[in-house]
Amino acid sequence: MTGQSNGRVGEIVVTGSLAYDLIMDFPGNFKDHILPDKMHVINLSFLVGELKKQRGGCAANIAYTLSLLGISPRIVAAAGADFAEYREWLRERGIEVDGIHLFEGEVTASCYITTDRADNQITGFHPGAMKRAAEISLKDNAGKGKMVIVSPDDPAAMLRHCREAREAGLDLVFDPSFQVIALDGEQLMEGARGARVLILNDYEFAVFQEKTGKSRDELLRDVQMIVVTLGEKGSEIWTSAEQPVRVPAARPVEVRDPTGAGDAYRGGFLAGLARGLPLDVCGRMGALAAVYCIEQYGTSNHAYTRDEFAARFEENFGASLVR
Repeated sequence: MTGQSNGRVGEIVVTGSLAYDLIMDFPGNFKDHILPDKMHVINLSFLVGELKKQRGGCAANIAYTLSLLGISPRIVAAAGADFAEYREWLRERGIEVDGIHLFEGEVTASCYITTDRADNQITGFHPGAMKRAAEISLKDNAGKGKMVIVSPDDPAAMLRHCREAREAGLDLVFDPSFQVIALDGEQLMEGARGARVLILNDYEFAVFQEKTGKSRDELLRDVQMIVVTLGEKGSEIWTSAEQPVRVPAARPVEVRDPTGAGDAYRGGFLAGLARGLPLDVCGRMGALAAVYCIEQYGTSNHAYTRDEFAARFEENFGASLVR
């Protein structure tokens, strides 16, 4: 980025799912085919216009954005015997893969995503090797990392990795995301307690609060910062300050596929946080990283140089992105 050397910054450990995404586009709207009085007997088949098999998984998606932005990410995660080619692809992009454990007899997790014309999604997920992730020790695989993001994974693995991060004195970013459904209130608080950052979208945050019975102010007694993404409305970053940092969304050239936008936001936000940048800049970096993602099909088919990112940052937000 403008104003900084070409050297990579630090090492962030990324735990979470590794998966293959099978992305399908439905050229209509789901709502036009769902009859409210027949909700108890739904039996639908959608003829999709396009099918693509893509590399995915929350850990890989976040690590890919971190790598694009000059951070050295280290993935600690479980994958199947079919992951060797994907692992090499990650390694070639500057991502440390020694912490990826391949389990024989298991397939890599697979996500089946159907997106309609209004960007609504119906998703099916087969965990595959991900169900073995709790067997992996974060402490034994963290390398030189000082910060770790625990993103959606096998629930037992998420709790283990949060606990080990605290024990190792690492800066913890807790990203339960869609696993707020699988974790109960006590488990969610176990993951969040002592975290530097809790990050969720607005719906997930509402579920988090309902399950834990905690208000935002009460949660801020246990975590330093809460980041809530709001889609096209941007994001909010809450700390002990009275008012949040409100972050606008970046402008996409076109929206082709929303899959992975949240992971890209997290990668952009953490890239700024690792450099010690102001929170409003971190949020804007997340917003811009998300836009790059949604302009292409798949979660890691986009690419940019750090100079290109900095130029587009200035174009969107009217400020230079410097160290």
